[in-house]
Amino acid sequence: MCRHLAYLGAELPIGRLLFEPPHSLYRQSWAPGRQRHGTVNADGFGVGWYAEGDPVPARYRRFGPIWADTGITDLARVVRTTALMAAVRDATVPSADGEAAAAPFAEDRWLFSHNGAVAGWPDSLARLATGLPPVDLLRLAARSDSAVVWALVLARLRAGDDLGRALGDTVPEVAAAAPDSRLNLLLTDGTAIAATAWGDSLWYRAEPGRGTAVASEPYDDDPLWQEVPDRTLLVATATDVQLSALKEPSDASAPATPKEPRT
Repeated sequence: MCRHLAYLGAELPIGRLLFEPPHSLYRQSWAPGRQRHGTVNADGFGVGWYAEGDPVPARYRRFGPIWADTGITDLARVVRTTALMAAVRDATVPSADGEAAAAPFAEDRWLFSHNGAVAGWPDSLARLATGLPPVDLLRLAARSDSAVVWALVLARLRAGDDLGRALGDTVPEVAAAAPDSRLNLLLTDGTAIAATAWGDSLWYRAEPGRGTAVASEPYDDDPLWQEVPDRTLLVATATDVQLSALKEPSDASAPATPKEPRT
């Protein structure tokens, strides 16, 4: 129950994506156009970005609505980047975690966001969580379903999985444990983006020379925006987008079925 976006491409001020488009992420915080669950994303926001020569992203996160923060507009005007992730949050359940529960979550070179909700939380994820190293549970960023999903993804990344496989294997595992979950996940390392469409809207726009944007919904009326079908894994660079079918929970051991590549 959030809206999020990721971008790779030509260097630009982060405000060019967050504030300037007619249907920007900023506007989506109170007037989302395609959000299927929830109506207002006022329970926190965050942006993470990569600086030249530094593989570890910086973040700015706050609890509360993005429109009430006086610092983000100046930051967004002057900070430039070639890669970012940003999100506005509608909390699944009330919590006391504040900005710690706001995406993007971060570790090492990775940024992560979850748009959706895990059905039956927290009981439904108990079995999967107990399979994590105890230190990972102690390091959970927040007491939320998204934080546990991030821990499951992160364990795969640390084991050597690439972005697409880390998401593509986590989603059916969580869906098997918690049927009817909504699992639109977004992940980047500053050089590639992986995302899943599982229960909510996902779109992408790829244009040579300008880069690739992946978002919960289009932030402008550019005809290059393409909707990602449900139950799909997207893996993108600044110049290329690949789509493949996600495994269903009942067939988690089968390889993904390739779809026609799109650029």
